[in-house]
Amino acid sequence: MKLRPYQEQAVESVYTHLRSHDDNPCVVIPTGGGKTPVIATICRDAVQKWNGRVLILAHVKELLEQAADKLRAIAPDLPVGIYSAGLGRRDLGYAVTVAGIQSVYRRACDLGPVDLVIVDEAHLIPPDGEGMYRQFLSDALVINPNLRVIGLTATPFRMKTGTICAADHILNTVCYEIGVRELIVQGYLSPLRTKAGARKADTGALHTRAGEFVASEVEDLMNDDGLVDGACAEIIEHTPDRNAVLIFASGIRHGRHIIEVLKSRHGVECGFVCGDTPSGVRKAILGRFLSGDLKYLANVNVLTTGFDAPHIDCVVLVRPTLSPGLYYQMVGRGFRMSPGKDDCLVLDFGGNVLRHGPVDAVQVTATDHGEGEAPAKECPQCRALIAAGYQTCPECGHAFPEPDRGKHEALASTEGILSGQKTREQHAVSEMTFHIHHKRDDPTGQAPPTMRVEYRCGFNTYFREWVCFEHTGYARRKAEAWWRDRSHEPVPETVEEAVEWAEAGALAETTAITVEHKTGERFDRIVDHELGDKPPQLDDPDAVPEYRFEPVGTTCGIPEDDIPF
Repeated sequence: MKLRPYQEQAVESVYTHLRSHDDNPCVVIPTGGGKTPVIATICRDAVQKWNGRVLILAHVKELLEQAADKLRAIAPDLPVGIYSAGLGRRDLGYAVTVAGIQSVYRRACDLGPVDLVIVDEAHLIPPDGEGMYRQFLSDALVINPNLRVIGLTATPFRMKTGTICAADHILNTVCYEIGVRELIVQGYLSPLRTKAGARKADTGALHTRAGEFVASEVEDLMNDDGLVDGACAEIIEHTPDRNAVLIFASGIRHGRHIIEVLKSRHGVECGFVCGDTPSGVRKAILGRFLSGDLKYLANVNVLTTGFDAPHIDCVVLVRPTLSPGLYYQMVGRGFRMSPGKDDCLVLDFGGNVLRHGPVDAVQVTATDHGEGEAPAKECPQCRALIAAGYQTCPECGHAFPEPDRGKHEALASTEGILSGQKTREQHAVSEMTFHIHHKRDDPTGQAPPTMRVEYRCGFNTYFREWVCFEHTGYARRKAEAWWRDRSHEPVPETVEEAVEWAEAGALAETTAITVEHKTGERFDRIVDHELGDKPPQLDDPDAVPEYRFEPVGTTCGIPEDDIPF
């Protein structure tokens, strides 16, 4: 198996860290980005190059099976044992042992000395206390004080308590990280689309415990007949051309309610797995889903990690969560690429996208419980979940009312489901005005002024650009080109002269502008103009009206804080 370039970089980063540091590194690769090949390569090198012994720890048997399969594919001659009660194996004495933490956390002595411990889904290691990982590693260090630990995860933070890397934690430093958006751009992960449900539960009355909604209250809220009926109807409406639909329910009663409504009202079979599902039954249901025989599958808290089904092209969130990590893990089930899969549709009935924002920019601290301004908004016409800064929905063209500019520009985040996404919208221009602009936060008072051009589009929507006649270099050359595209008059030397000539009619009319919005950036950017004919040269240039200075902050009621010039 040939590693992808970023996987090779991850492996090399681990080796560099182990050589140059005494602590334990962590690798961050998004769900679906291929952590297991990285694990397998490190195991192969540790055994074949350095004659070491490796233990791979995970918390679910599906992860153990995946790790063992990838190891056999990359290094078929590598001796691999499995120690897992769930898989019915207790192999000892192998160069590489893949083990379930539940099976070995009290059996470090049975496994013998280990040189390297690799932890998959490392965000599940508890930060303190007598957790299973800590107990095992404490005993393993007694046997081999030189033991090193490597963690791999898609989310380098715990669901409730913040970062997994710290000086007093098992893992100390992130040595390599690559993001969701990078892998989508490179073609390794599936693009995402999002829609909110037409009917949404009001989570305002829910109580929280340890940073998450109280589970019983969530299930009671989401299990409402109207909400379930509406969600099921929308699931069917949006998925006729989807191949595999994974549904995250709020509880066992809720999950069974969903599959019953899908069957009785829509004639659709939906599988269901939860923690109480017998192992054999669960394996059969997952097998049917993976083979394509079963299109719809609902689950409760069992398929958030370690479930590899690349053909999933719709993820349904019928549960609200305050946990950004859980939100990421649920959406991440649709990240993987698969033949015939163009994108993954995320149907959100729990307000999670609005609550947490883009999956590639999820941030969490020890006190982060989803408070603050929502980093996304819902289109009232098509229910697409989009960046909070969009003025027109990129999905259906719906025009949003003009927000309070001061408040809008103060938002800390305006991300969509993925940060960095761009959208371009064309706007007809109804009025142009020209102003001298002096940079407000200039402590030296030496910054040259610029000509601020304001375009009124529609009733009360304004866009602005700045033309830098008194700057030097590229900014001046750009201003010259801007002027020549619009006028037969010579290019002004000063901003005051430019405004005077513009108000005298020296410039061609701008009939439309194209505005680019990039999520994560504060300002929209005008990237194209539709211009009328250049006006003839003025007969009496001395007759241009004297410029009437307009005080900063009074133009069209739009504040001028944080202007880029």
